[in-house]
Amino acid sequence: MDDTRSVSAAALALGMSQPQVSVALGKLRELFNDAVFVRTTNGMQPTPRAVVLAKSARGVLAQIDQDLFVEDSFDPATTQRPFVLALSDAGEAVMMPRMLTVLRQAAPYAPVRSVNLRVADVARGLESGEIDLAVGYLPDLCKRNFFQQTLFTDGYVSLVRAGHPITAAQFGIEQFLEFEHAVVRAPIRHQEPIDLHLARRRIRCRVGFICPHVVTLPGIAAESDMIITVARRVAEHFLALGAPLRKVELPFPVPAVEIRQHWHSKFRHDARSKWLRSLIAGAFHEHSAAAEGRSPLARRARLRSHCGRVLKTHS
Repeated sequence: MDDTRSVSAAALALGMSQPQVSVALGKLRELFNDAVFVRTTNGMQPTPRAVVLAKSARGVLAQIDQDLFVEDSFDPATTQRPFVLALSDAGEAVMMPRMLTVLRQAAPYAPVRSVNLRVADVARGLESGEIDLAVGYLPDLCKRNFFQQTLFTDGYVSLVRAGHPITAAQFGIEQFLEFEHAVVRAPIRHQEPIDLHLARRRIRCRVGFICPHVVTLPGIAAESDMIITVARRVAEHFLALGAPLRKVELPFPVPAVEIRQHWHSKFRHDARSKWLRSLIAGAFHEHSAAAEGRSPLARRARLRSHCGRVLKTHS
């Protein structure tokens, strides 16, 4: 009204009815114990008190407008804020090298920290923002306040020492049950899918060793006849590091498990979180696609496609 000098014009500008503006004006007069606006020959004019209030209100409204409507932004090239990722020790061994590579390339000044916590602590960390992402097999985070995205799927395979009495490429069920097993029991239950599958089939293995860290298992298997059963990517990681072990396929099919990244709904639209999730997803999707492209089946498919195009061109 300070600009329009009219109750009806102010109502039109505000998208309100004239009675609504009159009611609001009455509330202002009561609140400030001041007439606020008075009728003159030049229309409604503000009182000295109203002039001071209007000046303060414009500053407050301008700041609100800036805070609400300026788009959130994030610059990975300059940020120095650490990225905190929650993983199991198996996930840390297998996935962290790739995640660290892409993060350091895109955000060279931001340290990366990996934490291995109980799922309840991971959930609290994601909610508070102390943890940016949780990556792995984390069924306890599949709740309404969390979002998730599948990065890749993985299966399971057994490893035994190079000179193990079992020499076949695949166990028979009797052989699988004959020898003792070394297993992991950890806060982040990356071994749970295989354990649940065995329980459903009522298969009871002879457990000879239990530990909280999957990275302990190769040494145990290398020095004994114990069998270890781990995610296939974990097995490939151990073999690539030169562990004196060999793969033996399981005597029964095991459903593939989805490895996902998880974040709290509070940070769903946060610019920094969106950037991080996109980077991690892209890293693993591209890696999976590249691995698929190197496979013999993929090469044969490309060759058949190429031959088909050549024959069509010359026909």
